[in-house]
Amino acid sequence: MKRFPGVSSALLLFVVSIGALATVSEPSDVVRTTTDKILERIKNEKEYLRENPGEMYLLVSEMVFPHFDFAIMAKWVLGRHWSETDEETRDAFVEQFRTLLVGTYATALLNFSDQAISYPPIEQTGRVNTALVKQQITQPGSATIPVIYRLHNKSGDWKVFDVSVDGVSLVKTYKASFGSIINNSGLSGLLDSMISKNQQYSQ
Repeated sequence: MKRFPGVSSALLLFVVSIGALATVSEPSDVVRTTTDKILERIKNEKEYLRENPGEMYLLVSEMVFPHFDFAIMAKWVLGRHWSETDEETRDAFVEQFRTLLVGTYATALLNFSDQAISYPPIEQTGRVNTALVKQQITQPGSATIPVIYRLHNKSGDWKVFDVSVDGVSLVKTYKASFGSIINNSGLSGLLDSMISKNQQYSQ
């Protein structure tokens, strides 16, 4: 089975942390507040969560599922292939893509250490319903890692539609990886690979 693109633990942690709050006035509040909550939760329960990976998956699922715009992310990841397939296949891809990301995040979260976090000033996007939220992750003995969250607000809740770590976009990374698999095996082959990989999260 083809390997899917890896994403750094810094990205995974802070993408997940977006999802814990429902409606907030500022997207930066979502990032800052929920980051603190999740770091504390994992710090206090790390050994239990390591021994019970299913609980880690459920924890991430509850935080991410309602507050990520997986539909728009999946559409951009598939690119032209999205418009070339039927609604049933699209729905199946969205579900498998969501399961893949949440499972990957849950695994990476358990390996996160106590890096220092800072928040540079927010940049205006020029649109009232989109926002960029920045973080900087400082690791001992390593360069600072810039993280940028792209969020939009369509119905009162801020939802993430892309994340970049050190200039690398999550959506673009998966688009390139999945595009290669589709070219070789078709969209059905990609779905089969994702289903096989995701089975570990349903056990």
